[in-house]
Amino acid sequence: MTRRSIAGRRERGSMAKLEKITFNPHGEEPVDFFVLEQTRIGGFNYILVTDFEEGDGEALILKDISKDGEEESVFTIVSDDEELAAVAGVFENMLEDVKFV
Repeated sequence: MTRRSIAGRRERGSMAKLEKITFNPHGEEPVDFFVLEQTRIGGFNYILVTDFEEGDGEALILKDISKDGEEESVFTIVSDDEELAAVAGVFENMLEDVKFV
């Protein structure tokens, strides 16, 4: 699993409450994440999620690999270094108060 630390503060009132999503990995306990941002690149949807609603925390970039028309989204963690750097750069540009370290 490729995790990146995310530095930046999101204070209450500076934005609407973050959307909380629950992932149900096969054979594991459900995991909750908060969606910081989403984007579409090269025909794929990506979401930037974190484990904490406020303050610094761990972040993951997830890629939606589900096919059109599927009822549920299927996400995979972006682990290719080149793809990860490119998508992380897009998210950094979109979110002024976020820096990946």
